[in-house]
Amino acid sequence: MDKKEIQKFFDECAPWWDEHITTDRSKISWILDRAGVRENAAVLDVGCGTGVLFPFYIARNVSRVTGVDISPEMIRIASGKAKDERIRLICADAEMLPPSDVCDCCVIYNAFPHFPNRELLIGSLAKWIKPGGRLTVAHGMSLEQLHKHHAGRAERVSLEMLAPQELAACMEPWFCVDTALADEDKYIVSGARRA
Repeated sequence: MDKKEIQKFFDECAPWWDEHITTDRSKISWILDRAGVRENAAVLDVGCGTGVLFPFYIARNVSRVTGVDISPEMIRIASGKAKDERIRLICADAEMLPPSDVCDCCVIYNAFPHFPNRELLIGSLAKWIKPGGRLTVAHGMSLEQLHKHHAGRAERVSLEMLAPQELAACMEPWFCVDTALADEDKYIVSGARRA
């Protein structure tokens, strides 16, 4: 996948993105519980898009949120939602972004298939996360639904999503994975950063 093509694709999607997002509060709450998003946590939201999860983080009274996305248009729209001083946005390639703050947890929600080099991404994010902090890759749909979803218009900017155990194996050098599941309505792989 070409990163310029990924950026262009999401720049084009940004104006209508929020209209097509279904937000299941109980599902997101369940995911964020497992991701370690709690009061006073410092959160790194990778592939933050238009800031869909920002209200959920703020409702949990986190200390700060760093939202990262490769798409300038997604970041522009997210900035309209980032009215809370705890939210900071960075328009950058997360695979190449040097850490600027140590975080308690990193969440990649509905974005992982759009990163071309999974191991590079995970290794880069490990530098952002303190020992014992958590990396969580999650989707608000089943693995089968994910495959169908990315077989459409987004096929050219998506890799096939890994089975949870395969992603857990990719994370293993840096993270002790304790959650790896895909059921009929969600997907999550989450682990704690090794010391």
